[in-house]
Amino acid sequence: MTQPSRTPTQITDSSGRTVAANVRRVRESRGWSTYELAQRLKEADRPISPSAVAKIERGERRVDVGDLMALAVALAVSPSALLLPINVDPLDDVEITGSTPVSALDAWEWIDGRGPLTLPPQSAGMHRVYEEVAQYRLYGRPHWLAEMEREEDEGREPRTRASRMMRAAGLESYEAEDGKRRIRRRQDEGRSDGPSMD
Repeated sequence: MTQPSRTPTQITDSSGRTVAANVRRVRESRGWSTYELAQRLKEADRPISPSAVAKIERGERRVDVGDLMALAVALAVSPSALLLPINVDPLDDVEITGSTPVSALDAWEWIDGRGPLTLPPQSAGMHRVYEEVAQYRLYGRPHWLAEMEREEDEGREPRTRASRMMRAAGLESYEAEDGKRRIRRRQDEGRSDGPSMD
C-alpha cells in the first residue's frame, strides 16, 4: 500500500520567512553551495543535509534555536543577521513574529540589546519610558555589559571589542597608568612625545 504524498511544510510566520531568506542571502553572497554549507554545519557538530538546507531556504523546514545558532556560526554572522531583514531602510516597517510591525531601526536596536522593541507613548510620561528601559536592561542584559555600555555612552570609555576585553580582564587601569608613566619618563628625559619640530 502506498503512502499518500505529504504536503510540504510552509513556514508562514514572518520571522521564519526572514530566516529562510537570510540563510540563502548569506550563503549565496559567500559563493557557497548548499553542500558547502551542510559540510560546515557537519564540522560544527550540527549536521543538516544539503537537501534540508535547501528546504530551510525555501521555507519548507523550521529552524529551531540550535539550528539558528549553528547556521549563524557556520555562515560567520551574528544570529541577528539571520533574524531580521537587512536590505531595508531604517524607517521601513519590518515584521517580527509576536509583534506589530516596527521600524527596522527599532528592531535592530532591540535585537542588538540596545533597548526595548517598543516604548510606551510619551503621553504615558517619561517615568514610564525610563521604567521600561530599566527593566529591559535588568532582565535582558548581563549587568557587566550594561555597565560597560553606560560608560561608553557617557564617553568615559571607547566602544571597541579590544577595550571591552581589557576592561573585563582588569587591564584598563594598568594600561592607563603604564602609559602615563612612559609619558612622564620621556618628559623627565627631555624628549617630546611628538615628532620633532626642527
